[in-house]
Amino acid sequence: MKSMHVKAFCQLIAFSLLGVSALALAQDGKMYPIAAPDEPTAIALNTGGVDGQEAEESWFRQWGDPMARNISKATLTPVLADPEKANGVSVIVAPGGGFMWLSMGNEGWEVAEALAAEGINAFVLKYRLQPTAPTLEAFETQMNQRFAQAENITDDEGGSGRPRWDLSDQIADVEAAYAMILKRADEWQVDPARIGMIGFSAGAGLTMATTLESDKVDLAFIGPIYGGLNAVDVPADAPPMFAAIASDDFLFHGQFGLVSAWHEAGIPVEFHLYQNGGHGFGLGNPDRTSNKWFESFIYWLEVNGF
Repeated sequence: MKSMHVKAFCQLIAFSLLGVSALALAQDGKMYPIAAPDEPTAIALNTGGVDGQEAEESWFRQWGDPMARNISKATLTPVLADPEKANGVSVIVAPGGGFMWLSMGNEGWEVAEALAAEGINAFVLKYRLQPTAPTLEAFETQMNQRFAQAENITDDEGGSGRPRWDLSDQIADVEAAYAMILKRADEWQVDPARIGMIGFSAGAGLTMATTLESDKVDLAFIGPIYGGLNAVDVPADAPPMFAAIASDDFLFHGQFGLVSAWHEAGIPVEFHLYQNGGHGFGLGNPDRTSNKWFESFIYWLEVNGF
């Protein structure tokens, strides 16, 4: 395993959480149950189940976005670029949701479609989650508790109060996704040397956990978007990193440890601190400076030969 400080890692991922924006909070935040959408191109990863998971996978809509919870069977959904436009670059997309739910629309399918439009193959990872209450009402209480915890976190060095979650299931899901992409590289027009990963909130934490811990995934680049910024021990073979967050995000406390760690390790890093955007902005919300992050990310890939 690649080495790192456990405390710093917990600080980095523990509250790289919630797929919701400041704008969304001003809208109707009520959760509405919905039927599971058709996912005709989703491929089962067969990585196993979740210990203690008794409830079935279920879906709800909040702030206009489809979200899934109680996921015990991981899947990978390819969103492939037009073969005439595909450049071989491929990206695993990890939505966020505090490891309790996944913002599949805002931070998954929509991002994948935007990448595919740029000639980049995208693969939306629906990874396994922590078990939550069977009813939507009880789950809402759990969600609100996690919000309250996250909003009260500061970047103190002790890290007291930060949950120390085991992400072995989620990392195994990434590893299975990566292996499948390699296996079908010719079919999907994937350049094996140019596979990256981008994650949002908790998905950013999973992207970083994979980078730091997995010996089976060799990422060409990573893009943690509105994830934690605590310092980590950077592996010698760590990939170039593009990171972005808004200054009014509750995860941002004026700290730049992660960026500094990458810089001090001599590994290419680009960091965008936006004036506004809140948390969970996905591809963007009206009248926020963070709305330009995706264009910057694509240009960064271009300049770096991806």
